[in-house]
Amino acid sequence: MNQLRLDPLTGRWVVVSTERANRPRAFAPRIASIQADTSSPCPFCPGNEESTTPTLETLGPDGQWRVRVVPNKYPAFEGDAPFVVTNRGPVFTQASAGGIHEVLVLSPDHQNSWSMLSDDQTGAVMRAISDRIGEHASIPGLRYSQAIVNAGREAGASIEHPHGQLLGMSFVPRELVEEQAGFARFAGRCLLCTTVDAEENVGYRVIYSDEQVLVVCPFWSGSPYEMLVIPRAHGPHLHHSPTTDLLAVGRALTIALGRLRNVLGDVAYNLVFHSAPYRAPEPYHWHVHVVPKLTTVAGFELGTGVLINIVNPEQAAEELGAQQPVAN
Repeated sequence: MNQLRLDPLTGRWVVVSTERANRPRAFAPRIASIQADTSSPCPFCPGNEESTTPTLETLGPDGQWRVRVVPNKYPAFEGDAPFVVTNRGPVFTQASAGGIHEVLVLSPDHQNSWSMLSDDQTGAVMRAISDRIGEHASIPGLRYSQAIVNAGREAGASIEHPHGQLLGMSFVPRELVEEQAGFARFAGRCLLCTTVDAEENVGYRVIYSDEQVLVVCPFWSGSPYEMLVIPRAHGPHLHHSPTTDLLAVGRALTIALGRLRNVLGDVAYNLVFHSAPYRAPEPYHWHVHVVPKLTTVAGFELGTGVLINIVNPEQAAEELGAQQPVAN
């Protein structure tokens, strides 16, 4: 039977319709190659550092980088122009797109996606994300940082080498405003602290858990095999979290993505790190969305904003939870 499930983070309804998975080619095929021109050297591989803009930050011993942050050559946000809204007509409103857009190279190894990274490597990646968000927060005029990883062309990647992006912006985007409202309207203590307790009580949507983090296919999953990574320690800001929590979240992502690869193969996915705006008050609890790119958003979803999930999260969790932890 089809169901409507409410996403309490955003207030949107999600349709769970498992019979639609029986349609021919329910999952979109994986595009084999990202870069059309493979004859050019990869700008993110060691030895090709001069192919990119000057390095902002590196992490690694003895001058050999393990994680590298550089400005994006083609930034979506750039410059220190203040966020000033201008009305140019009855329906023409604009503002300057000032801010920061950076590339985070996850590893020197061209083939190492996040699911293949060691604990030490994911720890370095998480520290770099925290460092950069902290740096963005110190810049006057910026209000929010978005950290993402797009893996695969279907997920928006244009270069094969595993990398993420960090965008510091002068406004708070709608998705975060909706999540903040979800926390504010939740009756009781923190929405995600309650989610941790409730999911552990029922048990059958939990993918992975340890003393510091929980990974679930959330009840309100809007896409097949969607996962939510929640640090147990309550805190609104990723960049204020202790190193132990950052390391635990990085390792949990490796395990979750490894299990996804074991079940579905080399699928594209997005990682979306949600942390509260820099100076936002409680309530909020930072977390990571894992969204595999298995289906195509079509006219109904675009027209209504209502997602249709053809794999219920209980089934997805059963398949993913049956996998063994990834050995590093």
